[in-house]
Amino acid sequence: MNWFRTAIGLALAASASWVLAQSQGVSKNEILIGSIQDLSGPLAGFGKQVRLGMMLRVDEINEQGGVNGRKLKLLFEDSGYDPKKAVLAAQKLVNQDKIFLMAGHIGTAQNNAAMPVQFEKNVINFLPVTAAREMYEPFHRLKYSFAVTYYDQMRTFLPRIVKDKGSKKPCTIYQDDEFGLEVVRGAEAGLKGIGMEFAEKTSFKRGATDFSSQVARMKAAECDLVVLGTIIRETIGTIGESRKTGFNPVFMGSSAAYTDLIHKLGGKAMDGLYATMTSQNPYLDDASQKVSFWAKKYKTQFNEDPTVFSVYGYVIIDTFALAAGKAGANLTTDSFIKAMDTLKIAPDIFGSAEASFTATKRLGSDASRLSQIVDGKWKVMSEYAKPQ
Repeated sequence: MNWFRTAIGLALAASASWVLAQSQGVSKNEILIGSIQDLSGPLAGFGKQVRLGMMLRVDEINEQGGVNGRKLKLLFEDSGYDPKKAVLAAQKLVNQDKIFLMAGHIGTAQNNAAMPVQFEKNVINFLPVTAAREMYEPFHRLKYSFAVTYYDQMRTFLPRIVKDKGSKKPCTIYQDDEFGLEVVRGAEAGLKGIGMEFAEKTSFKRGATDFSSQVARMKAAECDLVVLGTIIRETIGTIGESRKTGFNPVFMGSSAAYTDLIHKLGGKAMDGLYATMTSQNPYLDDASQKVSFWAKKYKTQFNEDPTVFSVYGYVIIDTFALAAGKAGANLTTDSFIKAMDTLKIAPDIFGSAEASFTATKRLGSDASRLSQIVDGKWKVMSEYAKPQ
């Protein structure tokens, strides 16, 4: 009977080591991916688009057999763009649903609130949809970010536009919160590098709808270029008010203003707006056949036009699949991190920048480019550049 007991002992030990080797959210046939989106709050449109983009790529991957034989399963929770709700959502996904990884969580404050919940259970925060520096700084082995910061976007491109347009009085209107301040800080750093500073600065509270006093202040200061620390409604409101009063400086926003909603909702008045960006908005009639094909496939599946946020969701899942595939059959948090830390990502059909990660580098790329609304559509106006 000794041989029998020995065999049973070895089998149990092997079984135990298999269990220990696995991370939560990974079974023989499935990988659970969690995501927290705003599906009911002020960024619900963006949250829905990220979600659909993620779903499209997951469907494609699963149709092709999954990743190393495992199908991907997405679990979504709604934060309503509220950090407190984001914490509750993270607790559910991490502790009850036992996800392997959190992907594409939208919002800066929301990610900052949820990350401690994840990190306590060794759950990676993977490519969140926010361009805040906190998504990769300070360094943490469970952080990975793909969004070049607002700070670096403005620091890179504002000096170029100032020089190209011969601006003598650059100014700024910005949202008085961490987002708006990051845009301003980057812009100020860029101006300092060419021996300039803002001629005038004015802010507004988040949620504001009337920008007449801010615009009047810019006009009185004779600003010839206005940096916008604004998102959607505020971008449209500021430019619309300016056009009405005959004030027509060069307007420049960050990637937060790079959305088709600007020209769809703002109309002709939005023509001429510059914004920094990375991946391009996928129009159904895009000059690129590959982008046009993808956009039509998306519309066929979801009955709505894709946006750049749809692209973000799609690319996030695609990047996950690349790393998980490289990690091999024994997928764990450690093996995934090892794969990510040697991952190099080539430019895709949407013009995303080449990206890479290392054991000490958690931002895929700090390169951005410039786009402008021309005849009601975003048009790429520059090659990629990095802050000097």
